[in-house]
Amino acid sequence: MPTEAAARYDFRPVERKDMPLLARWLAAPHVAEWWGDAAEELASIAEHIDSISVEPLIVELDGKPIGYLQSYDPHLEDDHPYQDQPFGTLGLDLTIGVADLVGKGHGSAILRQFVDELFEEGVPRVIIDPDPANKRAIRAYEKAGFAAFDTRLSIYGPALMMARDAEEGEFDA
Repeated sequence: MPTEAAARYDFRPVERKDMPLLARWLAAPHVAEWWGDAAEELASIAEHIDSISVEPLIVELDGKPIGYLQSYDPHLEDDHPYQDQPFGTLGLDLTIGVADLVGKGHGSAILRQFVDELFEEGVPRVIIDPDPANKRAIRAYEKAGFAAFDTRLSIYGPALMMARDAEEGEFDA
C-alpha cells in the first residue's frame, strides 16, 4: 500500500502515442468489467485529447504509466446528466490499468492527491459516479474522502453519486 511520503503521482495529458497502452488497459478484465466497449471508450478518449470539456490524463508512478484519469466539467457538455451539480464542479473517472497494482491503495491515493490539487486551483466540488456494484471502487473513493449523496440511472448506466467538497477541508487518512 502506498504511503503518503512514498507515493507521489504525476498526471500528464494523454497523447496519441498512448492509444495502444490505453487499448490494452481497456481490454484487461479488471477494467473491461466496469468500462464500456473498449473500442468505443478508446475512440472517446482520443476525441477528448483536444476537448475543452474533458481532460484525459495518464497517471504515472515513478515515471511509469499505471492508470487513466479523466476530469470533466458537466456544465460544458450539452445535456450532461450531472448539470444539476453546483457551478465549478468537476467529475472524475479513474482506472488503474496495471492489474498488479489493483487493491493496493493506489486508487484512493491518486484521488486524494489529484482532488487536493483541484481544490488548490479553486474547484469547489468533485464528483465521481461508480457503478453501485463496484464495491472495490466505492471503498477506494470513500478512503479518498468521497461520500455518497444519490443513486441515479444515467445514460452511462447505474451510478452511485459521490462527492468531496472543498469546504470540508483537508482529508485525514
